[in-house]
Amino acid sequence: MLKKNIKYPTLREEGKLWKKGYRYIAGVDEAGCGCWAGPVVSAAVILSPDFNDPGVRDSKMLTGLKRERYYDIIIKEALDYAIGEASESEIDFFGLGRARTMSFERALGKLRIRPDYALIDGNNLKIRKYLYQTIIRGDQIVKSIACASILAKVYRDHKIIKLAEKYPGYGFSSNKGYGTKEHIDGLLKQGVCAIHRQSYRPIKQIINKNN
Repeated sequence: MLKKNIKYPTLREEGKLWKKGYRYIAGVDEAGCGCWAGPVVSAAVILSPDFNDPGVRDSKMLTGLKRERYYDIIIKEALDYAIGEASESEIDFFGLGRARTMSFERALGKLRIRPDYALIDGNNLKIRKYLYQTIIRGDQIVKSIACASILAKVYRDHKIIKLAEKYPGYGFSSNKGYGTKEHIDGLLKQGVCAIHRQSYRPIKQIINKNN
């Protein structure tokens, strides 16, 4: 496990692996772990050594408009990218930790180019079938992971906005499934819907209250 404190993400870690002979390095990150509704979404991104957009950062440090802009740049310039998901029902059944790992593995598995190595945001993961390294705050340190964080966040936001039309009254289009006051008010008025994570304590409390 690697832990560093660098202000802007760089290709430093990818460069170390390129020098060791690994050609295709995938950065992997997720979005939506803290949400009460919807899937957890991961992205895997393989960059070339020529990718050098200095504006790319951890998605949480960018405005929505900038995330959309960099999303378009990344999918255009990356050597390869893919999205993997774990549904709310899988989160309930397997637990968030395992579901998150499943989404990582699915994103890696959907890449057209099989990565020689993966750099993954976080720690204490067990990924199957791939050589990998976990990096604490990797989305702030490693450029390919920062790119993955942007793709995962934008993709998930778009998906939740569409689901908001199917499940109105919870404010999903604005809160993206997080536990805002509007979301809580919707739960109290309407109860839970099909995309709520029923294993989460706030959702359990609503279910128990309505039973």
